[in-house]
Amino acid sequence: MNRKIIVWLLIAVLLSAVPLAEAQQQAGKVPRIGYLSPVVLSDLYSREAFEQGLRGLGYVIGKNILIEYRYSEGKVERLPELAEELVRLKVDVFVTIGTPAAQAAKTATTTIPIVMGLTSDPVGAGLVASLARPGGNVTGLSTVSLDLSGKRLELLKETIPKVSRIAVLYDPNDPAKIVEFKETEVAARPLGVQLQSLEVRSLDEFEAAFKGAIRAKVGSVLVLPTGLSNSHRKRIAELAAKNRLPTMWATSQLMDAGGLMSYGPDYGDLYRRAATYVDKILKGRKPAELPVEQPTKFEFIINLKTAKQIGLTIPPNVLARADRVIR
Repeated sequence: MNRKIIVWLLIAVLLSAVPLAEAQQQAGKVPRIGYLSPVVLSDLYSREAFEQGLRGLGYVIGKNILIEYRYSEGKVERLPELAEELVRLKVDVFVTIGTPAAQAAKTATTTIPIVMGLTSDPVGAGLVASLARPGGNVTGLSTVSLDLSGKRLELLKETIPKVSRIAVLYDPNDPAKIVEFKETEVAARPLGVQLQSLEVRSLDEFEAAFKGAIRAKVGSVLVLPTGLSNSHRKRIAELAAKNRLPTMWATSQLMDAGGLMSYGPDYGDLYRRAATYVDKILKGRKPAELPVEQPTKFEFIINLKTAKQIGLTIPPNVLARADRVIR
């Protein structure tokens, strides 16, 4: 009889210890971030800035936080598959770069919080209900690219006063860029500028696109930021230099390839700010309660090396407005 009592007591102790062990395991769980980007792995700028933001908040990668990086290497169609893979890994938070990545993550999950690192028009893309009240499981940062296209055209017009036709290079596989092209057309009208659409879906289409631009007698190329154009920026810069075409880019981080000018948000600042969203969510905040923020820092960069290469003189008044000049 005593033996049976002892056995039952042991069973009771073991059963009661299971929830305690699970609670201890949960308490010691290291949060895991799923980082989804269309940019190739060799482009580590966004990754470094994001990790810098996490370190500033007290996180030590590999110890009190883990990050699963997934890159589609410029192929938008691979993003849904990679998003689903991260869901299967049971990540605690998504961090996405670009509209297609955010859309892929949102399609893959309605419960895991999603922090948009960069998205040009999150409301128009159906990612959030509004910037002030996102709703659902998505929040983060907007690059307000639609508002900036007009500013980029103005700078091109000031730099090349006689330009009347500007090519806009973009990947139509990114729905947000189709909208951005249409908005850019609207911004071009008051400037007396016509736009030439250059749709490029893969690396082997760039050369044909530039040949089409030359036939259309464009005076400059505006490059919309997509995973494809970012990944192959050096090829774009080579073709632009070969055809002596001035280029305008959306971010200074792409100027290493040899672009002429860039105007846009300080993307490093945005990547670092994405880390603050992750921190708030891991501490219990819900994405629906966190308003989508817009850029607060902007940069205008001019590359005089490229200007010299294509035989272009930058007007003094434009040069004076630059935040940084590459000589």
